[in-house]
Amino acid sequence: MSFVMGPDDALKRDQKLEAMVAQYQHSLLRMCYMQLRDRQLAEDAVQETFIKAYRNLSAFAGKSSEKTWLMKIAINTCRDLNRSGWMRLMDRRYTPDMLPEAAAPFEEKEEELVIAVMQLPFKLREVILLHYYQGMSTIEIADSLGISQSSVSGRLKRARDKMRITLEGRGFYE
Repeated sequence: MSFVMGPDDALKRDQKLEAMVAQYQHSLLRMCYMQLRDRQLAEDAVQETFIKAYRNLSAFAGKSSEKTWLMKIAINTCRDLNRSGWMRLMDRRYTPDMLPEAAAPFEEKEEELVIAVMQLPFKLREVILLHYYQGMSTIEIADSLGISQSSVSGRLKRARDKMRITLEGRGFYE
């Protein structure tokens, strides 16, 4: 037996989605771009994220924040896109100026930092992006990625260690 939504329920869902888009669109776009390294694919991934969220809005139990829930959907969407066969054929080079608009222009040291982050292996890059770029706690990251909090802490430590080595070689810690 299926449930039929009334006009009020549909209106509430539409309003909820509009509010989520307004609040999280830019942070999801930056996250997806950092994962996919392609602006159009990132925009597609964000759109797909909101479509999936809209379809499953009634299933959202509120056990995590909306941001955590949307990030989890976005990360899984990006992973699905990264696994697709034609992604191996794409030119995956990037430059910091290709990123979606930042709040302020990049300085030279920030550009080196972004390049170092982008060179990290996928699993380490995603925890760095979620923690530092999205401001998520280790608990929220663990929930978004479906891993333990200790795994998140370990990945953050490994990522920081790798970045320290990379950035020391470039004179970042002078």
